[in-house]
Amino acid sequence: MTVIELENIGKQYRLGYVGSGTLRGDMQRWWARMRGHEDPTLTIGLENKLDTIEGEYVWALRDINLKVEQGEVLGIIGKNGAGKSTMLKLLSRVTSPTTGVIRVRGRIASLLEVGTGFHGELTGRENIFINGAILGMTKQEIRSKFDEIVDFAGVAKYIDTPVKRYSSGMYVRLAFAVAAHLEPEILIVDEVLAVGDAEFQKKAIGKMQDISAGQGRTVLFVSHNMASVQKLCNRGVLMEKGMIRFEGDIVETTDLYLSKNRLFEIRHQEVNDYILNEQVTIKKMSFSKAFINPFEEFNIELEINSTIENIYDGLAVLIYDSNDNRIAVIDLRDERFLNISIKRFEIETHIELQGLISKEYYVGLAVGSKLFTANVFNLFKITVLEHDNQSSFRHYPLSVMGQTFIKAHNNKIKTYEN
Repeated sequence: MTVIELENIGKQYRLGYVGSGTLRGDMQRWWARMRGHEDPTLTIGLENKLDTIEGEYVWALRDINLKVEQGEVLGIIGKNGAGKSTMLKLLSRVTSPTTGVIRVRGRIASLLEVGTGFHGELTGRENIFINGAILGMTKQEIRSKFDEIVDFAGVAKYIDTPVKRYSSGMYVRLAFAVAAHLEPEILIVDEVLAVGDAEFQKKAIGKMQDISAGQGRTVLFVSHNMASVQKLCNRGVLMEKGMIRFEGDIVETTDLYLSKNRLFEIRHQEVNDYILNEQVTIKKMSFSKAFINPFEEFNIELEINSTIENIYDGLAVLIYDSNDNRIAVIDLRDERFLNISIKRFEIETHIELQGLISKEYYVGLAVGSKLFTANVFNLFKITVLEHDNQSSFRHYPLSVMGQTFIKAHNNKIKTYEN
C-alpha cells in the first residue's frame, strides 16, 4: 500500500524578505498565485530560476514525483542544498508546498534537527509526554513506553533535568528514542544521528531496521554516511538542485552519488612533482581509489627521482588520522633496493587496508637512504568505508606506538641506475 505520494511538488522561497512592502502588493501577488499567474511584483526581465539567484525567488524543490510503499526504508541522498530537508519539512507539514499535492496515510514522527519539538525549559520526562501527545498517543500509551524510551536514550539520571542543560548528544538520543518508540506509522530522520556517538548510531540503525522489517512501518532516512544508508535502506533517491535525478536500488543510488563526487576527490588521491628535499622529488604518488572498502585490494603507484645516487633502505606509505596521529605504516621496502645505488625508481603494489575503522585518513610518505631521511604527511585524502564484517577483520600486528604495520606484496619495481 502506498503511504506517501508526492505529485508535481514544488517549493519556492523569496530571497531576502517575505512581503512586497505594501498591502496592495501582497494582495496582487496572492491573487496572481491563485490564478496560476507570474508574480506581478517581479522586476521586469527577472524570472523565477531553480539554480541561480538572479531573481527575487529561488526554487528549493521542483517537479517532485515520488511514491513510498508501506514498510519501505527509503534513503534520500545528495549534496548540501539539494532539497532533501525541504522535502522532509513538506512531508512533516512544517511548511506547505508552493505547487503540487502531498498525500500521506498514517501518523508521522519527524526528527529533522536536534531536539525537534522539545522545549528547553521542560524536563526530559515532560518532553516525552508532550511529544507523545503531539503524535496522538494517550497518556497511558506513553506511560507504557516510558521506561523503554529512557533506557534506550541512556538519560535516566537526567530525566528530570530541563533539556536545555543536555549535551547535543543527550538531546538527540532522547529525541530519537521518543520518535522511534511511540509507534508512528512513518518515521522521518534527517541526519541528526551524526550527532550521537558510534555506539548510539549503531543502536539507532538497529531500531530503525526493527521498525521497518519487524513492525512494517515506513522510514525515510537522510544521511551523508553512505555505509549507514546502504545498511539500512532498500531503495534510494538521489537529489540534485531540488530535483530527483535518480530513483532505484540503494546500491546503485549510492554508487552514482559517490561517482559524481569522485571528480572532486580525484585531486586528493594523487600528487605530482612534490619536492621532498633538495635532492629528492616525488614525481608521482597515487592510490587507485579514494573510497576504499577494507576487503578490496587497491593499487599504490610511486615514482621517485633524485639528483644523486642513493641506496634506499627505507620506504613506507604513512596513514594519518584527522588529528595528525600516524596510525598505519605500509612497508614498501624490497630486497632489490638494498644493494644497488639508483637515481630513479618506480614501484606499483597491491594492498588491503584491513584493521582500519571507517573514517577519513590522510596519506604521507617516508623515504630513507644512506644519505638522508625525509617524511611528509597530508599529501592527499582517502576514505575507508564501513563494512558489515568489521568484527571479523584480521588485524595486523601493532607496535608499541599503536601503529598498524602492513606489508605490501606483489610489488612491480623498475630501477634506474646512473
